[in-house]
Amino acid sequence: MAQGDLLVTPTRVMFEGNKQKETLNLVNTGNDTATYTISFLQYNMNEDGSFILLDKPGENQMFADPFLRIFPRRVTLAPGEPQAIMLQFRRKADMLPGEYRSHIYFRSEKNSNPLGMNNSIKDTTELQVQLVPIFGISIPVIIRSGEVNVSSELSDLKLESSNEGGQFLRLTINRTGNISLYGDLVIQFTPLQGKPLEIGVVKGVGVYTNINKRRIVVKLNSTTPLINGILNVKYQNASEKKKIVYTEAELKI
Repeated sequence: MAQGDLLVTPTRVMFEGNKQKETLNLVNTGNDTATYTISFLQYNMNEDGSFILLDKPGENQMFADPFLRIFPRRVTLAPGEPQAIMLQFRRKADMLPGEYRSHIYFRSEKNSNPLGMNNSIKDTTELQVQLVPIFGISIPVIIRSGEVNVSSELSDLKLESSNEGGQFLRLTINRTGNISLYGDLVIQFTPLQGKPLEIGVVKGVGVYTNINKRRIVVKLNSTTPLINGILNVKYQNASEKKKIVYTEAELKI
């Protein structure tokens, strides 16, 4: 995941079982030396996938940062320079069953000299304005504690056409349980006569614990209108090694 001039891997951290540490790798992909401060932020997810910044936990949400340590909290990187950040989880005996979530926030500090130090300015009545963009990137950190459970279902599948000629599939991911979901949506079309064709993929679709449903719109990769067949939608884990299908649904068209 890269934004501004910072590359961060991994893009998501999960603590479950006996796991206590995670290493985050940063790389300055820009052309200038940059300084980044590292802190925690709290977000709620909306049903459309957007986020709202929080000051206190919302309903069905517990923050992870009281149980986390991260160091260093500030790094300066030359162009192309990497830096390893250590994230440590400290489990406590009184943690409630379920999921705790916070987001690690990497904020760029742009280096700039005060305009009054610019020797080229001779007239004190001359005013200069300098806009310095500040970039930030955040990744989720999730802790799972005690007995956890989750189940999902796809509903409200609807095929729509746009004025430009393309087609879209609307659907809803429904979640129940005390932890979040995270995975990929894979859409296939099987004509009445012919083999299945993959016509849509959306990677990294999450449904966090503060919502019970996530509404999705997927643009389908088809050069001709889809008719006389079956659309199959799978919501599956994001692992490249072993695929696990959380849930799937079909739409006859």
